[in-house]
Amino acid sequence: MPELRWALIIAGGYAAGVVGSVLGVPSPYLLASLLVGSVLALSGRVRDRLPGPANRTSQALVGALMGSHLTSSALMAAAPSALPLTAVTAATIGLSVAIAWFLARKGRISRPSAVLGMMPGGSAGIVTCADELKADVRLVAFNQYLRVGLVATTAPLLAHWMAGGSSSGPAGGGPGSWPGPGLFHLVAGPDQLTGLLTLAAVSVAGVLAGRRLRLPTPALIGPMLIALVATMSGVIPAFAPTGILQDVVFVLVGMDVGVRFTRDTLRRVRGLLPSILAAMTAVCLGCAGMAWIFARATGTPLMDAYLATTPGGINAVLAAAVSSHGDVALVSTVQSLRLLVVMLVTPMIIRRLTPNRPKPAGTTAPAGDRRRVLR
Repeated sequence: MPELRWALIIAGGYAAGVVGSVLGVPSPYLLASLLVGSVLALSGRVRDRLPGPANRTSQALVGALMGSHLTSSALMAAAPSALPLTAVTAATIGLSVAIAWFLARKGRISRPSAVLGMMPGGSAGIVTCADELKADVRLVAFNQYLRVGLVATTAPLLAHWMAGGSSSGPAGGGPGSWPGPGLFHLVAGPDQLTGLLTLAAVSVAGVLAGRRLRLPTPALIGPMLIALVATMSGVIPAFAPTGILQDVVFVLVGMDVGVRFTRDTLRRVRGLLPSILAAMTAVCLGCAGMAWIFARATGTPLMDAYLATTPGGINAVLAAAVSSHGDVALVSTVQSLRLLVVMLVTPMIIRRLTPNRPKPAGTTAPAGDRRRVLR
C-alpha cells in the first residue's frame, strides 16, 4: 500500500530528526528528512513525489504558522524598513535575471528556461507556468528545486552559525534536547482542542480562498493571509503549530524537497550542472551581500537579514528562523512579498527578454546536442 509505505518513510525522517535534535543539529527535522529523502530518491527506492494531500497539508500548516507571526506590532516594527526591503526585493530579482541571462549566453540553455530556473521563489508556480512560457519544464524544475535544496541545507547551518550556536527550542534543539514541549501540546495556545479546530479551519479556508483568488502557491499563501487576518483580529485563540506537530510539518517540507533529486533527473542535466551550480552560487552570494548591506543600513541582526533575503526556499527558511529564534515576522514578510512579486513579474520579464517568441526548446544547442543534454 503506497500510503503505508509513505507513512513509514515519513516516520523514518522523523526518527532521523530526533537523532539530529539530540546531536544538536540546526533545524534537525528539516535537514534530516531532506537527507533521507535525497538518499531514497538517488538510490532508486523512491521514484515518486510526496503524496499530494501530505504536500498540500504541510504547505497549509506552514502558511498558518507564518501568518500567526505577522502580528500588528511585528508589522509596525518592520514598517520603517519598507523602502530598504523593497529595494532588496527588486535587487534580488534583478540579480537573478542578470545571472540567468549570462547563463543562457554561455550555456546550452534558452533564455526562458534560464530565467525561470533562476527566479528566487515560487518554485511550484514557476514550474507550472514554464510550459506556457516556452521553457523546458524539466530543466526549470531541476534548477528550481536544486536551488531550494541548497537553501534548505545551508540556511539552517548559516543561521545557527550567525546566532553563535546558541539556538535551542522545539524546532531547533541543542545537544541532548528532545522534540517539542509535550507529547500532546500541538498548538501554541493552552486550549489544545480549540486551537487545533481553529488551525484546521484557517488552513482549509485559506486553501479554498487561495484557489478562488488564483494566488501563487495557494496552499501556502492562502492560509498565511487567513492566519494573518485571524491573528490581527485578536479574538481568535492561538493556533500556531508547535511541538511534535511543527516537527512533523518540517519533516514533510524536507522530504518533499529531498525526493525530487532522482538519478534520472541528474542524468538529464549533468552536462549543465557545473554552469547551473556556479550561477546559483553567484545568486546566493549576491543575496548574502545584500543581506549584509540591509543589516548595516537598518540595524537588523545579520541572521534575520540573511534569512529574509535568501533566494527562495520559503518553507525551509521559515523553519530555520523558528529554530534560531529569529524575527519570523520579518522573514515571512520579505519572503512572501518577493514570492508575490516574482509570480507577477516573471511572465513580463520572459516576454521582454524573448520578444520574438523563439522556438519552444529548453536549450539553444543544435538538435543533436539538445538530445544529448536532456536525454
